[in-house]
Amino acid sequence: MLTNEGLCEVDVWPHIQTLTSDVISRTAFGSNFKEGRKIFELQREQAKLVMKAARSFYIPGLKYFPTKRNNSMKEIDREVKTTIKRIIDKRVIAMKAGESSQETTANMLVWTMILLGQHTDWQTRARDEVLHLFGKRKPDVDGLNHLKIINMIFCEVLRLYPPATIIRRLIYKETKLGNITLPAHTLVEINPLFLHHDNDIWGDDANDFKPERFSEGVSKVNKGQASYLPFGGGPRICIGQNFAMLEAKMALVMVLQCFSFELSPSYSHAPYTIITLQPQFGAHLILHKI
Repeated sequence: MLTNEGLCEVDVWPHIQTLTSDVISRTAFGSNFKEGRKIFELQREQAKLVMKAARSFYIPGLKYFPTKRNNSMKEIDREVKTTIKRIIDKRVIAMKAGESSQETTANMLVWTMILLGQHTDWQTRARDEVLHLFGKRKPDVDGLNHLKIINMIFCEVLRLYPPATIIRRLIYKETKLGNITLPAHTLVEINPLFLHHDNDIWGDDANDFKPERFSEGVSKVNKGQASYLPFGGGPRICIGQNFAMLEAKMALVMVLQCFSFELSPSYSHAPYTIITLQPQFGAHLILHKI
C-alpha cells in the first residue's frame, strides 16, 4: 500500500510469478487461462518436491514406496494431466464449433528488478530510454525491439543469474570434442552459472553487473564461443526465448513508466535452485510512484 509520500515496500517476487503465469496461460490456453494458471502452480509445487527428493539420501527403489512425498508427486502428475486433457477437449469442441482461438521470464524479471534496485544509475538510464521511446503511452512491439539499453541489461542479468543452472545432454553415438572422445550414452552436464562467471572468459569483473559489456551484442563479447547459455544452445535451444524476452521487456517498461525502486533493507540475497534459479527469501523493494 502506498504511503502519503508515494512509496511502499513490496516483495515483488510472488507478483512477478503471478504475472508471467497469467501471460503464458492466456497465450497458451486462451479463455481457459485460469486452468492454465493452475497447471503452473502445480508444476511449481512439483518442482519443490523433485528438488527435495534429489537432495535426499538415495535408497534404491524408494520412489516406488507409497511415501507421503511420492503420493503427492503422483497426485500432482495426475491432476496436471487431467487438467491438460480437459483444456484440450474444450479447445477441440470450440474448434469444431468454428471458434478461433514461463518460469524463465519470472526469474529474469525478478533478478532484473533486484539488480536495478541496487544499481539505480542503470535504472535511470533504462527509464530515460523508455520515456524517450514511449513516454507514458502503452508500449508497442516495434518500440520494444528498439530498446538497446534494456536489452543490454537483460543480457547481463541472464549472464549473472541464468534461469537454468544445469543443462544435460545425452550422447547417442561416440563423439569427439577437441582432444576428448566421449563414448555413446555419455551424459554431459554443463553448468551455465559457473561458465557465466569464469574469469578466463569474462575477465576479472566477471562477478560485477556491467551491462555495457553487451553494447555490441552477445557474439562480440563471447568471441563466438559457446560460453553464454541462458537459454541453452544448439538445435535444442529454448523455443520460447523470443517470447520470454518480449514479455519481460513489456513488463519492465510498464514498471519503469510508473515507479522508481530500490532494494529494501529487509532484502536478503540468497539465490537458490528449484529447477530454476530463484530468490529464496523473495525480492523486497521500496517502490516510489512517479
